[in-house]
Amino acid sequence: MLSSFPLDVSLLATDLNIAKDFYSDRLGLPIIMETADGVTFGCGGGSRLVVTKSTTGTADTQTQALWRVSDLAKEIIDLRSRGVQTDTYGVPGPTEDVADVGFALTTWFVDPFNNSIGLIQLKTIETAQT
Repeated sequence: MLSSFPLDVSLLATDLNIAKDFYSDRLGLPIIMETADGVTFGCGGGSRLVVTKSTTGTADTQTQALWRVSDLAKEIIDLRSRGVQTDTYGVPGPTEDVADVGFALTTWFVDPFNNSIGLIQLKTIETAQT
């Protein structure tokens, strides 16, 4: 069954050097594999982010990937210290940096190739129902 296997996310980039700079240098992800066609970065729990070379990039505006985090406010501070701006896209929340989507608190950022990436802090069941 697929439910017992890790799931990796694949994003498109028109320039792999810019992708390496953003994901490795800015976000701090380790490069675990690199080819002429893509770069694979390590993430928590054995998951991976694969960025593949594309001539057109992405045309989608919806969220392409989400990192599940335990302390959203802390991660926002860390991202901003690295020059990454986050946005709630007008979704109300407890602060101007954090959106409340009912079951979770979240924020988003956009990589250099217009891939929308989210951070999500899941609420406990009791908190989400109130």
